[in-house]
Amino acid sequence: MTITEATGSAAGRGQGEGHTGRVPYSVPRPPVTIDADIWPSIATTPDSLKARVAGRIADAIFKAAVRTLPLEVRYPDGTVLGRAATDPSPGSQYPVMTMNRPEAFAARLGDGGLIGLGESYMAGDWDADDLTAVMEVFAARVGTLVPEPLQKLRALYLPRQPRRERNTEQNTRSNISRHYDLSNELFSSFLDTTMTYSSALFPERGDALRTVGWDGFADAQQAKIDRLLDKAGVGEGTRVLEIGTGWGELALRAAARGATVYSVTLSSEQQELARQRVAEAGYADAVSIELKDYRAVEGEYDAVVSVEMIEAVGYEYWATYFQTIERVLAPGGKVAIQAITIAHDRLIATRTSYTWVHKYIFPGGVIPSVRAIEEITEKQTGLRVRERLAMGEHYAQTLRLWEERFMSRADEVSAMGFDTVFQRMWLFYLCYSRAGFETGYLDVQQIVLDHAASRRATGGAAV
Repeated sequence: MTITEATGSAAGRGQGEGHTGRVPYSVPRPPVTIDADIWPSIATTPDSLKARVAGRIADAIFKAAVRTLPLEVRYPDGTVLGRAATDPSPGSQYPVMTMNRPEAFAARLGDGGLIGLGESYMAGDWDADDLTAVMEVFAARVGTLVPEPLQKLRALYLPRQPRRERNTEQNTRSNISRHYDLSNELFSSFLDTTMTYSSALFPERGDALRTVGWDGFADAQQAKIDRLLDKAGVGEGTRVLEIGTGWGELALRAAARGATVYSVTLSSEQQELARQRVAEAGYADAVSIELKDYRAVEGEYDAVVSVEMIEAVGYEYWATYFQTIERVLAPGGKVAIQAITIAHDRLIATRTSYTWVHKYIFPGGVIPSVRAIEEITEKQTGLRVRERLAMGEHYAQTLRLWEERFMSRADEVSAMGFDTVFQRMWLFYLCYSRAGFETGYLDVQQIVLDHAASRRATGGAAV
């Protein structure tokens, strides 16, 4: 198996140290009165006995944890916590976390753990001069912020995943719709002209990668797609299955090579716009886009391509996902997927957790580890991983560009009917995700697979 890295700055950026200040946009404040029908968990602060007791404990744990972190945590009474409070170095700068309502912050944190951290930001209980930088500090130490004895008890008091969000064939459509059917206009407000909602692959490397701009973003998205199509061997006459249509850019580029494409999605909004784009490009005869669960796909395909869809499958169904691909993949065929990944120990620790991302962004989602993908395909399918490209730092910059574009269009987003609580939620999602890639907590991989028999038939070289 070939493993490569499309690296940027090998060291990434230090968490907290050398912080350069505020972001190039203003963060909207939530309204004084938050609509409880839309935001029931945000409109009121938890006030149960459990929340009050847990809030006091959470407040003590939080304050003890941040005292040594490269942060500047400011309280209304003038108290400053974090390394900024004890660092005598002249000119030292740390990301600033400003507590607007410390008691509400503690209550939400105690009531919901990390769900409460995100909800308290949505509610305006705290702010940050650079939200990504603050989240990087926490992401880099996620396994040690809470004392180990309390980590073992978290299953007793933190929320569990609702059964309705498990990715059964009955539930998956609803889970997908809650995110991808928000509005095509919303996504177009921050995506580039290709409407590609996954990591780009930039030509820049090293420090130059950290400053890539909007010019060339669409080209970098197409470069990512083209690499996947190349690895899957897509060309004239290739029968391509795409699992997860997005807004159609991959299908368009495959059709431009002379391939025929069958693409499945569970998002009606994506299907509508993707079909429109395909028709406008003149490829309606070569591309079919259906509203269908991947498990229901039939037929035989020379290439199967799937971009950042496995994260929505749910860990109980990863074997089904790869077994479906194996079933429809023609002899000698290739599979090329792009997947966000996490370290295996973190997967094991969190795969049954119910998080802020599940509640507000991706219900039912679980990020796989490379080891999980390799073990499942080796033990439960006849597919084998042949090649991997790691490109996590490219995702960090993809998210930065989305974040900056989204925030620069706040007025347009408001005009679409998305209030400031939603905008703070979306910003938290983008920065939370970017922090994961900046710190290496998350990665993204392009993974190439084929039938195990393909290598045996050619004496060890994959065809």
